[in-house]
Amino acid sequence: MSVLELLTHGDGVSRSVAALLLAMSIASWVVILWKAWLLRGGTRDVLRSIAAFWQSATLVEAEQKLQAFDRAELVRPAVAALRHAATEAPGGTLGATVDRNQRLTRVLRDALHGALRRLQAGQILLATVGATAPFVGLLGTVWGIYGALAGIAGQTGGFTIDKVAGPVGEALVMTAFGLAVAIPAVLAYNVFGRVVGRVEAELEGFAHDLLGSFGEAPAPAAPPPARPMPV
Repeated sequence: MSVLELLTHGDGVSRSVAALLLAMSIASWVVILWKAWLLRGGTRDVLRSIAAFWQSATLVEAEQKLQAFDRAELVRPAVAALRHAATEAPGGTLGATVDRNQRLTRVLRDALHGALRRLQAGQILLATVGATAPFVGLLGTVWGIYGALAGIAGQTGGFTIDKVAGPVGEALVMTAFGLAVAIPAVLAYNVFGRVVGRVEAELEGFAHDLLGSFGEAPAPAAPPPARPMPV
């Protein structure tokens, strides 16, 4: 029995389970294709973008170079925020009146969190589909077997194996459908999670280097007063 037949000829529970699995499959494949496009360069684009930044003479030139390397726009927001914070005149807003290092830390943290939110988007959905789809399919199988056995019990005539094998085999299609939905989601979650982890590490290191390079060094502490020599 195909999924279309389950949707058209099954009862309400079977149709609901098949429709839910179909929706989970569509949602997971949309996320898989989108994240594959977002992470198509992997860590290579991030490393090339960081190298292009440090080879630039000014922040404006760095932003222009990043347009060719940073296709996922993971590094460029941090550079734009850094340029804005570095050129922002004191006064006017509460954010501009704080210490320069604190201002740089805040804008770099916001830019880094924005990039991490883009990288992590869809991971929860893939994990949820991969963990729950087999159980949803198993629920459809159990319900289908129950309906098949209840129908056989109400039939008249002798009990033969062909009366059980057909309905039970049709019910097992739901388990196969659940596995077919879960396996791509689990594989994509693991692959994307590894790439996202490497990109996050590179972005965090880049933000730390930016803060150390463009932040103001703390003023040296005043030496303690000299004690008078005893007479």
